Amino acid sequence: MKVAFVVQRYGLEINGGAELHCRWIAEHMKKHFEVEVLTTKAFDYITWKDHFTRDEEMVNGIKIRRFPVTRPRNPVRFGRIQNALLAGGHEEEDELRWMNEEGPLVPSLIQYIKRHADDYDYFIFFSYRYYHSFWGINLVPQKSILVPTAERDAIIHFKIFEKLFRKPRALIYNSVEERKMINALSRNEHITGEVVGVGTELPEKYSGENFQKKHSLESGYLIYIGRIDENKGCDELFRYFLRFKKETGSSLKLVLMGDTKIKIPSSPDIVYLGFVSEEDKFNGLHGSLMLAMPSYYESLSMVTLEAWAMGKPVLANAQCEVLKGQCQRSNAGLYYKDYEEFTEALSLLESSSDLREALGNNGKLYFQTNYTWDIIEKKYLSIIQKLEGDKDWKSTSSQRH
Repeated sequence: MKVAFVVQRYGLEINGGAELHCRWIAEHMKKHFEVEVLTTKAFDYITWKDHFTRDEEMVNGIKIRRFPVTRPRNPVRFGRIQNALLAGGHEEEDELRWMNEEGPLVPSLIQYIKRHADDYDYFIFFSYRYYHSFWGINLVPQKSILVPTAERDAIIHFKIFEKLFRKPRALIYNSVEERKMINALSRNEHITGEVVGVGTELPEKYSGENFQKKHSLESGYLIYIGRIDENKGCDELFRYFLRFKKETGSSLKLVLMGDTKIKIPSSPDIVYLGFVSEEDKFNGLHGSLMLAMPSYYESLSMVTLEAWAMGKPVLANAQCEVLKGQCQRSNAGLYYKDYEEFTEALSLLESSSDLREALGNNGKLYFQTNYTWDIIEKKYLSIIQKLEGDKDWKSTSSQRH
């Protein structure tokens, strides 16, 4: 069986979001299918400007076909168009114009799918809101599987997406909350859909002690890992944390890992490490008291799963339904909706090692029950088997190929 993963960006250099999610799934499913990736030559998610030069290359044993972006996105023009649509009434043709501006504009990728649709058994599209998924699914709906990676923002209410969610053969959701939201918006319960998410693998060795020595961290710390951006709630996290420090006299530090899109406050209590290696990431998690997850919008937080896999509790933004729901189902984290709740939750986690251990153990059990790679792979196989019907699709595929 030959399966194409279709995603907006792809590469070892891209270390987060739907793109990393797609790469991990593709790399694990190549043991079951013949896998290819169809993507763009972009690296920067703001402009989608071409970065990669090769049309084809192998990445970790998978053939990657890259297509050029015909027109980079102009952030100012795009912002103006999006704000106009969100400010008032508009027509479907306005949403389609928004889609072309959203990008990445890769008509040659869509033409490739049109010409080679018969070469693949399924196309698995990642991220509903981009050009490649919208036009690709509309082109080959009967061979399409969509991993929406949808968040509760204003864009998801566009009419073009209400229709889009009813077109694929199946949807693979990241969370219970994401499925409920999309079902309510599009009434697509009749389409095969499963909550799957993504797995993670821990390194064989990690040392929080080595990390603390390396970065001269003599007191306890909470850690944030990911894109440092206003959209991820980081500016609010900074305000809350610095106010907490001032009002409580706590010795806690906040350690930040990831590329930054906003100015980080100058404070001896905020330690910014920038982009770090996987070794440093897991060492940092191991040495931390907890993970901070301040984002308002998530379809699934991979670093939250990594924290739970390592037995670490999470302090999450309750205004993100996905994070709150996962904390409730796992009983592995506390959550806050304002500064007062942030202070109370952080004080509890800082002062009680028993509480941190209990929540961490719950998180590890939740991860092992739902998010090991063996479980994730079986769910993907089950979905495709369901689409293929009751026949022995593995045998049929091997004879065909």
